[in-house]
Amino acid sequence: MDAVQNVVCPHCAATNRIAAGRDPLAGRCGACKAPLFDGHPVDAGAEMYERQVARSDVPVLVDVWAPWCGPCRTMAPALVEASARLEPKVRIIKLNSEAEPDITRRIGIRAVPTMILFRGGRELGRVSGAMGARQIVDWVGSQLRSA
Repeated sequence: MDAVQNVVCPHCAATNRIAAGRDPLAGRCGACKAPLFDGHPVDAGAEMYERQVARSDVPVLVDVWAPWCGPCRTMAPALVEASARLEPKVRIIKLNSEAEPDITRRIGIRAVPTMILFRGGRELGRVSGAMGARQIVDWVGSQLRSA
């Protein structure tokens, strides 16, 4: 692990630095003072999505969903559970495809729900369809191991 890890605040999108050896779960944002990790997926608009994917040293799992999508709504509790299990090693963000059509087109979303795992701004893998919490955690682990 690097001496310093960049972590994007899930509340204000400010980039924070956490020194090696410090507990990331105890970290607070230098700008807004909110916790950097709270075990919940982050509802992301365009700016939050861009900053999380491009600036964070923490891998980011993006859940692309839509309000009208039944499987997306069914999967929401599983994302909360997966987030509690994966943080602080992985950040989960939720991107509403209806609210962010430009990003959805740019990243090639053809169906929802679709999850894409990014690390260092680079896509590591994607999967479509609803999953349970254990399936999400296992899939993320397999993608990180094979990268």
